[in-house]
Amino acid sequence: MNHVEMNQSTGPQGEFVSSSPFPGSCDEASKSCDGALAQAFKFLGKRWNGVILGTLTNGSSGFAELKRNVTGISDSVLAERLSELHVAGLISRRVEPGPPVSVSYELSETGRALIPAMDALSAWAAENFPRLDKPTH
Repeated sequence: MNHVEMNQSTGPQGEFVSSSPFPGSCDEASKSCDGALAQAFKFLGKRWNGVILGTLTNGSSGFAELKRNVTGISDSVLAERLSELHVAGLISRRVEPGPPVSVSYELSETGRALIPAMDALSAWAAENFPRLDKPTH
């Protein structure tokens, strides 16, 4: 497993000082998480948001296709999450006049900027979480 190294030393007052490889991620003095990181996890950690964004990394999808690919989500929750992601600027919604009217969703530029972070998180999870489909003994 890969481990992130942190340089540890003491400051002028003898306090613990850490040079984190994740700038701005933690406030060592208060031991609290960076507000931006906390805000990102509050939004992205909301059930289904990350899965929907991850699904849209494969290209644009209509509502029915998203529903098929995001197993277990209800129509009402999918509609609510798509609306939240759209308002947040992470996805774009495109309506094609019909008949029948067609609506598709895709990652916005801001949403596409998340792809490297989602790829890194996915790789980390694959390495550090036990596989659900394999016995752990």
